[in-house]
Amino acid sequence: MSHTLTPTQHAILSHAIDHREGRVDWFPDHIKGGARKKVLTGLMQRNLIHAEGEAWHVDDAAYEALGRAKPSPVEPAPDSLDTERDEAQTAPQRQPSRLRANSKQALVIQMLERPEGATIDQLSHATGWQKHTVRGTLSGALKKKLGLKVISEKSADGERLYRIAKTDHP
Repeated sequence: MSHTLTPTQHAILSHAIDHREGRVDWFPDHIKGGARKKVLTGLMQRNLIHAEGEAWHVDDAAYEALGRAKPSPVEPAPDSLDTERDEAQTAPQRQPSRLRANSKQALVIQMLERPEGATIDQLSHATGWQKHTVRGTLSGALKKKLGLKVISEKSADGERLYRIAKTDHP
């Protein structure tokens, strides 16, 4: 599949590959605001970039569009004897490292990890967020992005409680 790139698209993809390990986070000075969004949308629709969390990364087709060979990934040495480090690398991580310990999202997680869990009202009061924002955080950031299992149950008084389910690893 042949892609004809504009000079701006070419510059953005080249910079991402040459300087940012494939991450699209640099734009020419004259590309701001809505123009950036338009360029990103165009690249995404042509399958030249994809989203990973909140970041954009080049796809294999971007290398082809630039007439470049995709670099082969570096594989670890097969004779690694450091099993503790290997297990730590393969174990699923509950939270990405970019989660700040003093953030409102971390506060929500902390409250949901309590044995009694938390209500929407409690989370809303603690964070200062509106109730719909709390619900969105539960379903979007915690469930979808972080992969946490948030469970909901009604208490004896009929109020809904939310908790993070404890996962047992063998």
